[in-house]
Amino acid sequence: MGAALPAGRGVRWAAAAAAAAGLTLGPGARGGAACCAETGVAPARLGVGNAPARPRAEQPVARVPAAFERRCIPPACVVRRSPVPDMRSPRALSGGPPAVLGAARGFTTGGEGTADLRTALDALAALPGEPRIVSAAGVARDETPLLTLENPSPFDAARPQRRLVIVGGLDGDADAAARIVLDAVRWFKTEAPERERTRWTVSALPMALPLPGGPARPGGFPPVGGFFDDPERPEIRYVWRWVAYQAPDLVVDVRAGDGLRIRSRAAGESGGDDGIPAGSLAAALADPVSQPRLGPVDTLLVTAGASDGAAVMRGALARAPDRPSPLRRAFAARTGSDPLSVARLLAGRYPGAPSISYIPALAWVHSLRLAALDGDDSLRDKVLAEVRPWLSGDRPLFGDRVSFAAVAGTMIFSELAQSSGGDRDAAARLAAEGVALARAETAPGVPRHGSGWSDDFFLGTIAAVRAGDPDGLAAAVRLVTAYAARLQQPDGLFHHDAGAPTAWGRGNGFGALGLSELLTVLPPDHPDRAALLDAHRRHLAAMRAEQAPDGMWRQVVDEPGSYRETSVTAMTLTAMARGIRLGWLDESYRPVVDRAWRALLAHVADDGTLVDVCIGTGAGPTRRHYLDRPAVNGADDRGGAMALGAALEYHELLQGD
Repeated sequence: MGAALPAGRGVRWAAAAAAAAGLTLGPGARGGAACCAETGVAPARLGVGNAPARPRAEQPVARVPAAFERRCIPPACVVRRSPVPDMRSPRALSGGPPAVLGAARGFTTGGEGTADLRTALDALAALPGEPRIVSAAGVARDETPLLTLENPSPFDAARPQRRLVIVGGLDGDADAAARIVLDAVRWFKTEAPERERTRWTVSALPMALPLPGGPARPGGFPPVGGFFDDPERPEIRYVWRWVAYQAPDLVVDVRAGDGLRIRSRAAGESGGDDGIPAGSLAAALADPVSQPRLGPVDTLLVTAGASDGAAVMRGALARAPDRPSPLRRAFAARTGSDPLSVARLLAGRYPGAPSISYIPALAWVHSLRLAALDGDDSLRDKVLAEVRPWLSGDRPLFGDRVSFAAVAGTMIFSELAQSSGGDRDAAARLAAEGVALARAETAPGVPRHGSGWSDDFFLGTIAAVRAGDPDGLAAAVRLVTAYAARLQQPDGLFHHDAGAPTAWGRGNGFGALGLSELLTVLPPDHPDRAALLDAHRRHLAAMRAEQAPDGMWRQVVDEPGSYRETSVTAMTLTAMARGIRLGWLDESYRPVVDRAWRALLAHVADDGTLVDVCIGTGAGPTRRHYLDRPAVNGADDRGGAMALGAALEYHELLQGD
């Protein structure tokens, strides 16, 4: 176990290692200062490690070639670049302690130690080749980030390289295992034969359980019950999801020990005398029962000494199977689906619970759009049958309390009122009722039925947008203008509420989707259009910068360790695809959208069920409130409707190619 460093010394050592790699440590890491709808209440921003959540104005921030490549997390540790020396030379780290890229002598858990690990990863990312993106797989209960080194291609069929994921620290000796993993990756990037570097790409999670106070409880895989909101062991859940969604062909679980020992288990084996303990990551991932929807993967359980990092990677590559894993093939099947096939799957399944709410209404509106594209009367008939109780007057539109979520549900009647059929008059009457409630104000820009949350960008405007009502559109413009002034931050992201300063994922999705819908119908000469378009562009530029390496967006957009969430990904993809198609966004957004589409597909199973959709969420008092919101895994009307819309918008974008 690496010894804890004296106060201040770890940062100096980390700075020396960073300098050797041609980097200058950001002030956040040097200074050691503490840093930091749909239901509802009001949060202090929580920090990660020693770094402030946003760089100060005087901090020079490195700009990378592609917006999604972020080499230091969070931004306060972003570095100034200087010429990068040959890291294969022993002189590269002379004048400092033993190199954090070689035999680093300590990553204490939390605090300064997290900054040290982050700096070591930054230096490793700066070396030529993959992996080159520093991110995080999750957030520990004590809010230490589970830092990762990733590549942007887990779901990219155009990247045929085999995929290896290496994980350290699951035995509780996180410090020693992290050093071994870093050495292994450094050897791969600097000394591995060109043939292996061409054939393989690597992702690394050096310190999977950064838990102070002794060894972690053994096992825990696969996690059962709860997920990212688990009150005791969320780290296990984050690790499980991250490893699987790196689409690996081989997973290497590294433990610290006195010598090198490599034990293997082939994909599909559920046990044996190989010495791999039940409940370990290696045992669970190889077992076909653990992830029946995805499949197993070959694993290695490696015990290694402090100087064995290079040998670990050499041994892993030598034992690697010569075929894609069943897990990798499952993701390839998902991500190979065309947009209309996905849309048909989702339209046939959602909504599962018809009601007058934005959730089923979105599914209905998108289903009608798909029915028109396909000439499918049966899909239109399905929608009409599900809304019949309201068209007939058998059920009232609203209960005792009127919310924007319900008002937004009346968008379906605007769609039906503009189509042929005998229900047009009833639909027009119901649509007008919704628009009247949407445009009601207590003061200009203050809607009577709004929550004040960023949800209202979409929920408070979509009824008027779909109806094309002039007075309703005027009220929508006032709402969006007032909310943007109150909730949009200097970096472009939206806080969920003025009293809840967190960039909640779906809250930003509502902002992206609401502005996109409003700009679609607002006349080119509207006096407020330019200002709204500027707010929209600034927001989407901020979202682009926060895209996760795999193409997803996160539950807390600017918290790299928060879980990668499906609904915000679908909503942001939709807004960006439309922006490209209609000329609001330039072509630099196209690879961002393409990666988001592949990532979204990876989270849609072949029966239309979904992975990691945040449940309904009101404004909360802390950032932890959002990190701990449960994620739905299975059928979900909200996520299904959003993914259906994304599939149709991406299809439209492809038609322009």
